[in-house]
Amino acid sequence: MQFLVFILAYPLLWIISRLPYKIFYFFSDVVYVIVYRIFGYRKKVVHANLTLVFPKKSEIELKRIEKSFYKHMCDMFLEMVKTMNLSKEEVKKRYHVTNLQVLQDILKDKSIIVVCAHYANWEWNVSMNNYIDDKGYAVYQKISNPYFDSWIKRTRARWNTTLITQSETIKTIISNTKNNVKSVYGMVSDQSPMVRKVQYWSEFMDIKVPVFNGAENMARKLDLAVVFLKVTKVKRGYYSAEFIPITKNGKETEKNEITDQFLRLTEQQIREKPEHYLWTHRRWKHRDRVPKEFL
Repeated sequence: MQFLVFILAYPLLWIISRLPYKIFYFFSDVVYVIVYRIFGYRKKVVHANLTLVFPKKSEIELKRIEKSFYKHMCDMFLEMVKTMNLSKEEVKKRYHVTNLQVLQDILKDKSIIVVCAHYANWEWNVSMNNYIDDKGYAVYQKISNPYFDSWIKRTRARWNTTLITQSETIKTIISNTKNNVKSVYGMVSDQSPMVRKVQYWSEFMDIKVPVFNGAENMARKLDLAVVFLKVTKVKRGYYSAEFIPITKNGKETEKNEITDQFLRLTEQQIREKPEHYLWTHRRWKHRDRVPKEFL
């Protein structure tokens, strides 16, 4: 059944990826009408998140952000499909890195964990490996359908990126460190973890929530550098990426320092252009379960 789903879906995805950009984004506008106006995909979740995070904004402002978000979301997910037939030259035009020297200077001495949020087009973040000679990895959630999982890996490999799961990350870093292989490890770090596995709660958009601190734990244990990847949507289909160093020496940081800096940088992004954050995600669902020691 999984193979059947794949072979039925793949031709449609391939056709979408080959559409000229004017038709491609017209198709995205059509998808927006279907997703937002007809089916109302997760509209209650989005509205609840925006109301919670921006209590001082009017309903008119919240509705504007909501509509802009859905338009961006449709663009972004279709741009993921576009990756199938997007060349290195084309993606460099559409995803521009402004200060690559930050990574290059750090890589002379040690490996780097690059952290980012579900903001702008995080799928195209893996294209930064087109700009560096060192090995690039992206930590991802394995797809249950093995045929789609294999396809995603092949697609990302075109941009010099190797996908690894969370369970593979530590082993990969240790192996590369032993062999003196300088590498870059990309992680989307703003997910909502399972409460039973939470080690740290912190303020995120002024609300106490459980947060992932896996990137920090690895950086402090293995003395890795940590860099925040700030991506800005310049216009439809075009993005600008900036590397902001959090620390060059993970072992020298205080506990939770890296995680808190990541949260502050992510908040800054969201407040600048809230419509480019992934509001369909129930990021604040555990806010009423804060343990006493974190209050």
